[in-house]
Amino acid sequence: MTPSPPDIEIRPCGTLAEYEDCVRIEHLTWGEEIAVPSAMFVVAHHTGGQVIAAFKGHKMVGFTLALTGIHGSTASSGSTSKDRQFFLHSHMTAVLPEFRDQGVGRRLKLFQRQDALKRGIDLVEWTFDPLEMKNAHFNLVRLGAVVRRLIPNFYGVTKSPLHAGLPTDRLVAEWWLGSERVQSILADNPLPLRGRAERISLPANLGEIKEGDREAGARIQADARAQFEKWFAAGYVATAVETNGATTDYIVEPNANVAGLRLPEIAED
Repeated sequence: MTPSPPDIEIRPCGTLAEYEDCVRIEHLTWGEEIAVPSAMFVVAHHTGGQVIAAFKGHKMVGFTLALTGIHGSTASSGSTSKDRQFFLHSHMTAVLPEFRDQGVGRRLKLFQRQDALKRGIDLVEWTFDPLEMKNAHFNLVRLGAVVRRLIPNFYGVTKSPLHAGLPTDRLVAEWWLGSERVQSILADNPLPLRGRAERISLPANLGEIKEGDREAGARIQADARAQFEKWFAAGYVATAVETNGATTDYIVEPNANVAGLRLPEIAED
């Protein structure tokens, strides 16, 4: 990976003008159809979330937005605060095209991690498209997140060209910030697999297939959804992504076998 330019500064945002800059980058990245307004950044800033940006001089070149969340918030009346898991939901991270693949996105996430740990938060979650393998590799291999949940059609079918008319299935990345797994991966010393692992294979040219044949893309998506749901129901967790000739594979392994990580139960909300 190309190192991030040394003159890139990562810091929190706190002005309306900076929030509008975040919206500008949103529009350039995803279009206006699925963008959130600057008011959402204001709310995040004032309610314990995060608005963090990368700057080259006075120019914002990337940002990450996170909201606060609680697992188990709708538990039974007999539940206590011990039954609840406070976390940050990282809703979006974007970097301008000319600054991508230079480590800027990873530096944003590392700043997010340090800020969360300082506040006593040890879990950051976000969702991503199972068919976007570059994002999957970044999340699991470069950051050390794991996945054990899939939410079918999370946002509904949208008109955004980015979604290609397909259901918006999303995997939920769990980034356990203080875990040995994450610390080892961030130190470029990943822990080895322990025991048996399974694979969920997708075509290496999936992007071309989705662009040229929507029905074929829908079939691949449905098959991947079924496989994820099967393995997650069996207690497996996705921990890595590997290129294997004509396919790119998700590696899934039993929860108990994930080296350096003890996964707690996530209470249903």
